[in-house]
Amino acid sequence: MTSLKMSVPAPRASESRDQDTQPFVLRPHRPEDLAWITQRHALYARQQGWDSSFETMIGQICADFERDFDPALERCWIAEMHGEPVGSIVLARSGEERVGKLRLLLVEEQARGHGLGSHLVDECHRFARQVGKRKMRLWTTDQQKEARLIYQRKGYVLVAQEPVHAFGKDMISETWEFSLPDWP
Repeated sequence: MTSLKMSVPAPRASESRDQDTQPFVLRPHRPEDLAWITQRHALYARQQGWDSSFETMIGQICADFERDFDPALERCWIAEMHGEPVGSIVLARSGEERVGKLRLLLVEEQARGHGLGSHLVDECHRFARQVGKRKMRLWTTDQQKEARLIYQRKGYVLVAQEPVHAFGKDMISETWEFSLPDWP
């Protein structure tokens, strides 16, 4: 897979790009990136005041993804800025043939405000359509305000919510879905 570069606003993958205006490059993950994803989610959890069970959950998601990875149906993208990772997103199998699972969206603080989160979701949707997915599903919490805003702007609909005590705090567990249009 080739790297994708992003400008604001993000061009279509087929359009040419000016290297000087491209702060981000998307690339496929390497095995060591999953440890980075876990570590950065752990830092995010501490900033939220969550306990270590969040890091444990993310570590398990990453381990399961790597163990069961099917490159024909799944992808993990890493966004880099100046050669350093600053974001991630995963398209994973959901257990339902036509449904993809969006996971592990992360944009580092220094990379926020440039449309990177939105671009990562768009890239995930593009690949999901390419491999025959017709719907996307994700899990989040009411605590993840920035990510929820991205999902809402992309057209995701909240389909289930439940009060829970997770990661050492009371919160609302949420499931969101998005019907993928044929293109784009």
